[in-house]
Amino acid sequence: MSQFKLNRRRFLVGAFAALGASAAMPLLAACQPQAVENAVEAEKSMDFKGDVKIDGSSTVFPISEAVAEEFMKVHRNVRVTVGVSGTGGGFKKFCLGETDISDASRRVKDNERDICTENDIEFIELAVAFDGLSVMVNPDNDFVDHLTVEELNKIWEPESEVNNWKDVRPGFPDLEIKLYGPGTDSGTFDYFTDEINGEEGASRSDYTASEDDNVLVKGIAGDKGSLGYFGYAYYIENTDKLKVVPIDGGDGPVLPTPETINTGTYAPLSRPIFIYPSINSLINKPQVLEFVKFYLMDGPALVPQVGYIQLPDADYAESWEKVKAAVE
Repeated sequence: MSQFKLNRRRFLVGAFAALGASAAMPLLAACQPQAVENAVEAEKSMDFKGDVKIDGSSTVFPISEAVAEEFMKVHRNVRVTVGVSGTGGGFKKFCLGETDISDASRRVKDNERDICTENDIEFIELAVAFDGLSVMVNPDNDFVDHLTVEELNKIWEPESEVNNWKDVRPGFPDLEIKLYGPGTDSGTFDYFTDEINGEEGASRSDYTASEDDNVLVKGIAGDKGSLGYFGYAYYIENTDKLKVVPIDGGDGPVLPTPETINTGTYAPLSRPIFIYPSINSLINKPQVLEFVKFYLMDGPALVPQVGYIQLPDADYAESWEKVKAAVE
């Protein structure tokens, strides 16, 4: 029996018991489906209240937003807000105690961990999905059939002088490259620069940067010479506006797909993505604990709906055990 059904059963049984046997029998007889539904709705709205504050990665945002919407349908007295300030921006707020949960498309850095420690913010790292960081060009681009890691490095390395597609590979046309990518507060920026340029944060700076991936989508879709990168979900949402590029990490060109991302054959740009709940919030705000439970129990079904890849069921179960151990 699901937790929700169990709670509903306990709620109804408790209500009837409180009335006493003589009063409960007529009520039970009259308790037609609409009456039962009304009782359930009352239970939904009364069990938790308050707010849950989330901020951070634009990559993780679609998952957290979807989970928040479904959670608030069940718990109508809880308000869940999900902000997008990039992984780094999210940790800045989180480590000052301004949010309950930080969305992250990379693991927390040592300096961020230190700031959290200074402010007595303890947390748990919970992986929630797999992502394939995707490289995009304009759909009218008919000459790029794939790019190698070495070519991406040539384009994106610090002080790169590649400003034209003809400088990337012999046979490419004389066409100016317009680059689009995440800002420096983005975990996607950190991950891409580490994997492609060999050092986290090492990148040319003369590109259009934004923490809002929809801005990047619009830029790439509007310029034939464009090239950019962001999370797989934003490609899936915009397949009519973008062309995804297979990446050759050394074993031949591979497209990002649910299968190649899940198996890691889409290398080196497959990665896990995370949420970081505050232990203090889990302990002192019951609605936060219930939200994280919902995220791990009901959220996985939403992951593919927003364009990402589910983890194995055992991983979510193990994460919930970590949460329970932290609040005991």
